[in-house]
Amino acid sequence: MAVTYICRHCQTFIGEIRQGEVNEFQLGFHFLTPEERRDIISYNPNGDVTVKVVCDYCKEALEANPELSLLANPLQ
Repeated sequence: MAVTYICRHCQTFIGEIRQGEVNEFQLGFHFLTPEERRDIISYNPNGDVTVKVVCDYCKEALEANPELSLLANPLQ
C-alpha cells in the first residue's frame, strides 16, 4: 500500500509513503471525524491511498488572501 499526499488546491505532489505495513493508526487517520475522512482520504481500487492536504504555497496564499477560501477552487 502506498500513501500519496497531494495538495487539495493546486494538486501538487507533496510526498509518498511506500511501506507495506503502515496502518491508519500510525498515519493519525484515527483522529479524523468520518466527515473529515471522506473529505481528505481517497481509497484507490489497487489498495493505495491518496490524502489531500494543503501545501505550503497554498497555505501562505490563503493566509495572505483569506477571501480566496470563499472560492470553490481558489488556487488552480
